[in-house]
Amino acid sequence: MEKKQFSLEKLAKVVEGEIAGDGQVQIANFAPLETATTGDISFLVKAGEVDKLTDFKGSAVIVPMEIETASVPVIRVLNPYLASAQIHNLLLEEDFVAKGVHERAWIADSTIVPEQITVAPMACIGERVTIGERVRIESGVVVGDDADIGDDTVLKANVTIGERCKIGCRVIIHSGTVIGSDGYGYATDNRGFHTKRPQVGIVQIDDDVEIGANTCIDRAAYGVTHIKSGSKIDNLVQIAHNVELGENCLIVSQVGISGSTTLGRNVVLGGQVGVTGHITLEDGVMVAAQSGVHNKQKAGATVGGSPAIPMKTYVRAAIQYGKLPDMRRDLRKLKKELAQLQEKQES
Repeated sequence: MEKKQFSLEKLAKVVEGEIAGDGQVQIANFAPLETATTGDISFLVKAGEVDKLTDFKGSAVIVPMEIETASVPVIRVLNPYLASAQIHNLLLEEDFVAKGVHERAWIADSTIVPEQITVAPMACIGERVTIGERVRIESGVVVGDDADIGDDTVLKANVTIGERCKIGCRVIIHSGTVIGSDGYGYATDNRGFHTKRPQVGIVQIDDDVEIGANTCIDRAAYGVTHIKSGSKIDNLVQIAHNVELGENCLIVSQVGISGSTTLGRNVVLGGQVGVTGHITLEDGVMVAAQSGVHNKQKAGATVGGSPAIPMKTYVRAAIQYGKLPDMRRDLRKLKKELAQLQEKQES
């Protein structure tokens, strides 16, 4: 397949940038500053590191607005990190190639398969499943009965989509992830025996969501566990039944969100954060890694620690924590000196 090429002028329009230098330079690849060659574009995040361009051997660089000229053609933008991602995606973009259904895949007769689809060997698709156009289903994927998969979605190897769950358009779900497993719900009698509570709801994943590998999102006990559009979920995340995750949230690896918790828009949870059930984290809340959130957080709050407290307080407390051995030594010394003074007074 012939590699796509774009003029620097075209790429600048894509990222709403300004060109300094030859706008007709042709770009075919994205590469790091250190390894770029002819035809490659790279990026520089900090204007103070402009000296790194001295030995640059590529064709162009995306730079901050503060850099007006350089030894190579540049695209000047407000956010080089974002612009570099947009251009890299454009350079890697490929038209969908429909490979059809492999003879070793199994699809129930009641499921209608569109023409524009790729289904790999050993995939298994159940009864009455709705599948959109340009969907790619890799080996070992299992899709339960009555599930719904939107246009341009990719299910990587060994993904499981439970019965009746709904997956939106342009969703990417990475290998080993399970959507629609039973929620963790039990009722305990007076002898300590546990009776499973039926989990009869679904999972709904809206458009433009990406979910990492080996993540589990439980179906609702009743109703819907809802992952809203634009959210990005890392590997090894657990999202329990009836959670509502707002638009454009970022959920980092090993996070656990307990049942019936609601997250607003643009909430960010760092790695290994735990969130208790039946609480709300409002829009824009940010939680530091390894924190435990046990109560409602208001919009824009930044918290850390376990239990989570305001970030400024948490940072001060963390600094003092490292000083505890010295503080303990000083306290013992002061207590000893105080005891000696008391003895002198008594004598």
